[in-house]
Amino acid sequence: MEVRHYHWKDGKSLTVGERTLVMGVLNYTPDSFSDGGKWNNADVALKHMEEMVAEGADIIDIGAESARPGFTPISAAEEISRLETILPRLVKACPVPISVDTYKAETADYAMRTGAHIMNDIWGLQYAPEPGQMAAVAAKYGVPVVVMHNQDGTEYGDIIEDMKRFFIRSAIIADQAGMSQDQIIADPGIGFGKTFDQNVYVMKHFRDLTGLPYPMLLGTSRKGFIGKILDLPVTERMEGTGTTCVAGVLAGCAIVRVHDVKPIVRMCQMADALR
Repeated sequence: MEVRHYHWKDGKSLTVGERTLVMGVLNYTPDSFSDGGKWNNADVALKHMEEMVAEGADIIDIGAESARPGFTPISAAEEISRLETILPRLVKACPVPISVDTYKAETADYAMRTGAHIMNDIWGLQYAPEPGQMAAVAAKYGVPVVVMHNQDGTEYGDIIEDMKRFFIRSAIIADQAGMSQDQIIADPGIGFGKTFDQNVYVMKHFRDLTGLPYPMLLGTSRKGFIGKILDLPVTERMEGTGTTCVAGVLAGCAIVRVHDVKPIVRMCQMADALR
């Protein structure tokens, strides 16, 4: 796996590829599928950030709009309004890099201008209403971008090959915007534009994606396919999540995005040793 070193003007840094990094999820929304607005208060959210960092989180990923199945989109103005109540404080208090989960260029620009470090785009630089705009923001600030595979509908030819073509399109968009290719971190988008069977298939063939020239982030935490396999509610899917993370690490994954930081950090340490 290629080793990458990222550095920011505020002194924070991140090395990708030497060991599995753990991204802790901070849902700053009233309607998250996984924790139902549990952290939708600035003071509580900041405390949760501190807990996740103490448990070993290498990155904190904050989102102000839920992307759960069937979610109701909000405007960039509303998304920014939510972030304004916490992001400046989070940037000041958080000792590790901050990723902001948004697919809107206006929100991403606000977040990077405020001091966040990474863009996490669930539309992989291909959000149709804003062609090229997310890539332009990433180029402007020179930050890493998580480019997640996503699509409307679940029709594929060969799903793995179709996903590879998606990432190629994202890379072309990035290049046209003036981004460096080493800004791209890929994400297979488990749970997005995929059926249960397709999610399982992608997990089984994950190694075919980790052969791409980008670090791969895996976000399976508490997802519906785990709940279906184990017949468990969202609050009881830590072990299933851990199993998928270990499988991902053994297949070459560089970063895992999770809610349950402490146990997953330990599982990834073991998986790294075995890998």
